[in-house]
Amino acid sequence: MAVFQLPSLSPKILLRFTPTPLDFTNRRRINFFRPLSAIGDSQSGAPDSESPNHMFILGMGFVGGFFAQQLKEADWVVSGTCRSDSKKKEWEKRGINLHPFSADSPAWSLLDSVKDYTHLLISIPPLADIGDPMLRNVELLRDKLSSGNLRWLCYLSSTSVYGDCGGAWVDENHPPNPKTQSAKVRLAAEEGWLSLGRDLGVSTQILRLGGIYGPGRSAIDTLLKQERLSEGQKRRASRKFTSRVHVEDICQVLKAATEKPSSGEIYNVVDDDPAPREEVFEYALELIEKRWPGNISTKPFPFLYESREESSLRGEKRVRNKHMKNKLGVKLIYPSYKSGLQSIVENMDNPF
Repeated sequence: MAVFQLPSLSPKILLRFTPTPLDFTNRRRINFFRPLSAIGDSQSGAPDSESPNHMFILGMGFVGGFFAQQLKEADWVVSGTCRSDSKKKEWEKRGINLHPFSADSPAWSLLDSVKDYTHLLISIPPLADIGDPMLRNVELLRDKLSSGNLRWLCYLSSTSVYGDCGGAWVDENHPPNPKTQSAKVRLAAEEGWLSLGRDLGVSTQILRLGGIYGPGRSAIDTLLKQERLSEGQKRRASRKFTSRVHVEDICQVLKAATEKPSSGEIYNVVDDDPAPREEVFEYALELIEKRWPGNISTKPFPFLYESREESSLRGEKRVRNKHMKNKLGVKLIYPSYKSGLQSIVENMDNPF
């Protein structure tokens, strides 16, 4: 088994496919993708050859699940991986067949299915002790994918790779300087997938995501649980700057990335407002009390404050998204946490 080593350079990728530009006139939510041909039997393991686009999502988590549903509504053929049989059955009810996957001991036979897909989204976080689970056997991965239909590859990374920047603004040209082990293996995974994409000659892009939130996963939902924040949550909430992004905006960036293939591009995917988490929680509480007065009895205030060492380890920075907007033509649906949280509250049933 070949062990992946971090390459020193990531030169431009010569694409083996000539991409056909897709229409990008509609930047709003739902049905981001132009309808394609019929997808046939969505329950089968292999994609329908009559449908031109097939997406395989390694890691059907929060982001992958949202994106998969939108792809399916746009008549893409979609499959991916999950961590349990219960999740597999749950997604089968939605018409999407998933493959059980363990990051600790990947079943490499999975690659026989992956290679038949035209698009591959990697949304599996690396493990602290081994790094990216798929890159553990990079030679087999390269061999399988090189004989398949793959023409687009995207890896979901994190803005944590920049490390501590003292609250300064950073863009994609800022040298990564990860401080935590999780951020270090993230950066190694980025380089690994860029290197593999170069070898395969396919469009390869890295999305460095800020803190992800959306329906069911937001400050609103945390407060509605009426559970006291842990000490760690309170310390994270006391940070001066936190870059975040709504899951629907991540999906529209992914959509734009499929329509504008590139050779090794890296994009920061964040909103325009790197506000403190304490401010976000205060605003979330205001929204809840305005819509459902008098129902929150447990408030997560006051927050604790991190030491200088803790703050440096987690990393204080403000992340720019100009490259994402200019290169991909993306207009954020939720440019601030305020519009994002307002949408969540407005579309939420009474939880009390």
